[in-house]
Amino acid sequence: MFGNYLIGLREGLEASLVVCILIAYLVKTDRKDALKPIWMGIGVAIALALGFGCALEFGSQELTFEAQEALGGSLSIVAVCLVTWMVFWMRRTARHLKSELHGKLDAALAMGTGALVATAFLAVGREGLETALFVWASVHAASDGTPRPLIGVALGLATAVLLGWLFYRGALKINLAKFFTWTGGMLVVVAAGVLAYGVHDLQEADWIPGLRNLAFDISGTIPPDSWYGTLLKGVLNFQPDPTVLQVTVWALYLVPTLAIFLAPVGFASGKGKVKAPDEQGSRGSQPTKAS
Repeated sequence: MFGNYLIGLREGLEASLVVCILIAYLVKTDRKDALKPIWMGIGVAIALALGFGCALEFGSQELTFEAQEALGGSLSIVAVCLVTWMVFWMRRTARHLKSELHGKLDAALAMGTGALVATAFLAVGREGLETALFVWASVHAASDGTPRPLIGVALGLATAVLLGWLFYRGALKINLAKFFTWTGGMLVVVAAGVLAYGVHDLQEADWIPGLRNLAFDISGTIPPDSWYGTLLKGVLNFQPDPTVLQVTVWALYLVPTLAIFLAPVGFASGKGKVKAPDEQGSRGSQPTKAS
């Protein structure tokens, strides 16, 4: 459940920050007339994300077991790729997200209502689609028959909306670079578990061999239906009887990805790519503000 909470919090906070930055900029520049198109774009983006999630869930129920496993495994791998790209991108751009969005909004204001709707839709829609895909893959991997994964996601999203509102009101000032570094690192760990389970799904679909070649089996020590087994499953997608390929893929993804992600920003994203003002802000450890 914690892993799903983290997904909802991390992805939801990104979308919330985007929304509050756009709205705060329009209010401060006395362009409140442009708020309606912005909210329209946000609404369309949310509806698209919900529709995408429903299509994944209900569409997959009509498939055979092998097809369900193949779809689940494939989309789990796609979700991990998207989330990995997202956490690296956000870590690199968190310091200048505000100025980047302001520039896009200025261009949209000059072009008219349609451009405003598109700007808000694209800014929030990407986060929504990523969230829907990764949440579906994570819930599919948990597959414990309880609503706890969805409850975790809902609580994470609710927390993100609250933090975004407090951020907009000026009651909360946080260092976004540090926040996204720590939550991104934890999300990489969650993604490693989703990736390993995705490989297991592809093995069950008979797309990849080695389903019976177990790396170890500690089901007797950590029963899957025990409270601690359920906790490990919910947080890390832990499986007491993984295949050799699952363990190999998990380690090959987690170790180098986490090492590169936690390295200094200049190394992780390429030296010279971080803008000068951002580097100065980093040295001064100034928190990013929405208004």
